[in-house]
This record gives sequence, C-alpha cells and structure tokens, in this order.
Amino acid sequence: MQALYIFAVSLFLTFNSRGEASGSVFFIDGSNNQYLRPPSEQALPMSLSEVSAEVSALLGFAPPSTLTPDGSSKRPRSAFVLEIAGADDALVETLPSHSFLDNAIRGSINSNSDKADIELPESGVAVMSVNEPSSDVTDKDMKEFASWLGGSYVAGSSEPLTGLLSIPLSGGANVEFHLEKEAEKKYASNLLALYKSIKGVVTLHEDLSNGIERPAELMVGRFGGIDALAQEYGQGMAKQGMDVLLATLSKLFDLLETSHKGQIVGVIILDERVNQESANLLSVGSSSYGSSARSMAEVEGVPSAAIIAQVILVRLTLAWLTGIILLIATILGVYFLMYMPLTKDTLLYSNVKLD
Repeated sequence: MQALYIFAVSLFLTFNSRGEASGSVFFIDGSNNQYLRPPSEQALPMSLSEVSAEVSALLGFAPPSTLTPDGSSKRPRSAFVLEIAGADDALVETLPSHSFLDNAIRGSINSNSDKADIELPESGVAVMSVNEPSSDVTDKDMKEFASWLGGSYVAGSSEPLTGLLSIPLSGGANVEFHLEKEAEKKYASNLLALYKSIKGVVTLHEDLSNGIERPAELMVGRFGGIDALAQEYGQGMAKQGMDVLLATLSKLFDLLETSHKGQIVGVIILDERVNQESANLLSVGSSSYGSSARSMAEVEGVPSAAIIAQVILVRLTLAWLTGIILLIATILGVYFLMYMPLTKDTLLYSNVKLD
C-alpha cells in the first residue's frame, strides 16, 4: 500500500494547560493533500511557541518532536498565517455548515504567551506580508473586489472609498458597510488589502516555481478590521464582519490551493486582545540557524516579495541575453567557417598540400 502523505501535527499530547485561553488557533489542511491529523476532536491548549514551531515544521525547517517519522518527510513548504485582532471564540461558534473553519484542527492558546518567533533559516524561504494596506486604492479596486466576492459596491459622491459595500452571505442575507464611517471603512480597506496581497502572492509563486530551487513560502499578516467593528458597534457587527471575512478567506485559500497545487496549510489565529491591532502574536525572528533578528521589510536571506520579483526579472533577462549572444556567435562562426577560402595561409589547412 502506497504510503499516505500525512504530516502528523499531533497537537501536543504533553502540554502545560495552565492559565485561561486568550484565543484560538485553526489549522486548515489542503483539500487534496492531507498534512495534518488531529489527535482528538477537542480543542487542546497550546502555547504560542508551540504554534510557531508547527509553522516552522510546515515550511520544512526544524521539525518538533511531535512529528512522526513518516510525516516528517512530507511537508507542504508553504503556509498562510493570519492573525485576527480582537476576535474571540464567540464569533465563530455558530458558523454555517461547510464554513472555512468547518474541518479545521482547533487549539486554544494559553494566556501566559504573548508572542513568539517563527524560526527560519538564513536562506531558502520567502516571507511575504499579506495585509499591508495601500494608499492608492480606488473605488474601481473596491468594485472589483465586491464583484469577485459576489457582492456590489456603489461609489460615494464626495471622496473615494466612501460608498456602500454590500456582500452576500451563504444564508442569503446581505451585509452592508457604509465606508463613510471610519470603522467600516477601515474594515473594508483591510479586506481589500488582503485580497490584493493574496492575488500578488499567487503571481509571485508562479515566478518562484520557474526557478531552479523553489523556496519555502511563508505568507503572514494580521487583520485589524474585526477589532475596529467591535470597538465601534459591539459584537453584533463584529460577528457579521467575521462572517464576511471567513467567506473571503475561503475563496482566497482556494486561490492559494490552486496555485500551490494543494501544497499549503492555513493557520488562522483568533487574538482576543482589544486595541492591539499591530501587536503581532507571531513574528519572524532570530533562530539557531542565524544570529540576527529578522525584519519583514528587508532581511538578507529572507527577501521581500518585491526583491524576489526583481531578482527573477534580472535572471530571466540575463538568461535571454546570454542565449541570444551565443546564438548569434554560433551562426557567425558557422558562416565564416563554411565560406573560409582554402589557401596556403589558412590555419585550418596548414598541413595540407593544395598543389
């Protein structure tokens, strides 16, 4: 029987379960490739350091002791990690069937952990941020996103991004966001930034796949839109925002699965802390592989998406130029060789008598 490609993330059979849970973590497996196997149906307590260790292992680096010998050799080498700020378990308790988190492996995060580093080597991995809002987005971008999600966007009459965004849910109801209101605009802008970032990641992955050695890929971000809705309107509006976010994540993860041919695992973290939009729980930090701390913007050995794209463009340009020059040189060499006059001074025939 052919061995099943299972990477056993046995979610910690020997944890320390001290303290109250401050959030939840969901591991979403690929639909075609099974990399995760839950040890039980219950949400088990985890520390952030254990979550970060699992992410490193998914990328193919420093597997923790929880991996089985069979599972350690097969890893997706791609992970999509998203923290949702200001989100608690109540926002995902009554999800509809076939939800994005329906078949996910669930763990609860201990409150005695406030942050942890994802340990990565100095090379062989590309780290990409997927939630950096852009200042040049337009009503056209928002309309494109709404249409992609099956909704609509009606631009406002005064300034850009002040219109009405309407998104349908699976139950048939529509959720409307009035972008002239600050909290709703912030939520919608975060959603649009996530959409545009994932589309860019898909394009970049195609370029990386054409390289000689494909690096591991870590897509990481933090979504602050739910916290903005909860602070302004309470849990009711935050629940609607979570439903729309999960619907968006479901379609975006389908894009990632298609582009990565199923070789990817999603990690969604609910961070219950409020007013902590930029306080990441997980960050790319130093490791035993290297001596310096890492930055998402620019790290030697862990380049940004823009730097990777520039390197690929330069390499492709050099390869084409080299090929063209060699082809021209070959044609000229053959031409001059074929039409070289056979005289006594011809070096190729210096030992041949022509008389």
